[in-house]
Amino acid sequence: MRVFTVHLRRHGLDVDRDLALVKEGFCWPAFALSFLWALWHRLWIVAIAIFSVEAALSWTFAAFATDPVSRVAISFGLAFIIGMLANDARRWTLVRREFADAGVVAADDRDSAEHRFLESRPELAAELRAAMSTP
Repeated sequence: MRVFTVHLRRHGLDVDRDLALVKEGFCWPAFALSFLWALWHRLWIVAIAIFSVEAALSWTFAAFATDPVSRVAISFGLAFIIGMLANDARRWTLVRREFADAGVVAADDRDSAEHRFLESRPELAAELRAAMSTP
């Protein structure tokens, strides 16, 4: 089972825009695609930070004529750090976008986690249904 943190924004109560679930733990897509992963998730500040660090690292490799083994080791280390911190960066961005921490839920996948969370909060599920039925 995976653990997800649930974040809720109550402005319009649209389940697609105002309810966010973020998985705890290592993020393999961020490890492999770092900068592109951040852009995909609309983490603009994080994307700029990752791009800046990667550009500075690339410049440093070129300036000091670093050997290929060191380049791979350092790049792998940076990718590992990004993978470890990626989901925390998503949570940080959600807080900046006025999402509140609504709890933690464990489930096999994101959809099951969302369903389980809404089952535990029937008043919220009713509000979401009412908001979705209103034109």
